[in-house]
Amino acid sequence: MIKVLIVDDSRVVREVLKDILSDSGIEVIGEASDGKQAIDLARDLKPDLITMDVMMPVMDGLTAVEQIMAYYPTPILVFASSLNRKDVNIAFEAIQLGALDVVEKPDNLSTDGMKEMRGTLIHKIRLLSNIKVIRHIKGRRRNRIIEAPPAIEKAPISEQKIKVVAIGASTGGPKAVMSLFKQLPENLPTPILLVQHIGANFTQGFVDWLDRESPLNVKMAEEGEKIRSGTVFVGPGERHLETVGDHVKLTSGPMVNNCRPSVDVLFSSVAKSFGEQSLAVLLTGMGRDGAEGMLDIKKRKGTTIVQDEQSSTIFGMPKAAIELGVADKVVPLNDIPKEIVKITGAGHGKNTSGGR
Repeated sequence: MIKVLIVDDSRVVREVLKDILSDSGIEVIGEASDGKQAIDLARDLKPDLITMDVMMPVMDGLTAVEQIMAYYPTPILVFASSLNRKDVNIAFEAIQLGALDVVEKPDNLSTDGMKEMRGTLIHKIRLLSNIKVIRHIKGRRRNRIIEAPPAIEKAPISEQKIKVVAIGASTGGPKAVMSLFKQLPENLPTPILLVQHIGANFTQGFVDWLDRESPLNVKMAEEGEKIRSGTVFVGPGERHLETVGDHVKLTSGPMVNNCRPSVDVLFSSVAKSFGEQSLAVLLTGMGRDGAEGMLDIKKRKGTTIVQDEQSSTIFGMPKAAIELGVADKVVPLNDIPKEIVKITGAGHGKNTSGGR
């Protein structure tokens, strides 16, 4: 039986959540109406997972996540409104501080409206409750400034084999992608194409967060635009991201691996467009999306990197690529930026601070 603590300042939401989680093998062992209560109950009840609202009185969800992950590390699923930009920004900051994932709170908070998300919510709770989370000591220092890891110094752009970097990620991906991007140089000589499995209504917030906090120019991919160096093109929600030559193609084709956008679709199109001049990077995630596309990259003599098990939140996608025999390198997350820099020919240099 999975034990869950519900944190939300709305009594109605708490009651509806308890109702939709009943008869699902999930037990609600406590409720909190603000972040301070959440910290106390996380300590006393030791839940398997916490659902966390972001905007609450007394103490908000961001502060609560920071303190819980510093003192009582617990898997946390954040609730945020897709229409409230402040909520979305806080949700991604919470992920940076140790929360595992974010789910949209329906506009319709009635029982019927909340029950529409029952399947997704139960799936996420079952998945995330099994993840072993680590302590984040930043909260013990009472420092809410999100510090950037050292970035790799700018280097002269040289002739290089790789013309495009394609990246795929799922569960645990937002934090992993941010960590990676913060360590890449602003003048990376190749464009990056990114597919991240995330709720469609959170994609623009995710793009804004990456663009604001990393040294790279990050934007939502647009149909027909030319991909260019130093820019990250993120696949929009519910559209497959592909390349035709050096231009973006967005399609509404069938889901692949139950995903749209799909990493397999991205990798396969990049293989066709760039062949041996492509670099594919597969990060943390559940399932096997990306493995077959990575095989297409290998068939055309491209280069591949996958995240190792120890640094992955969920090792499913990287593991599938490894088992298929298509991973050139299996690398800890913190070492992937250095590999990208080396392979793309951006060069090395002394470390500098991140940001733009």
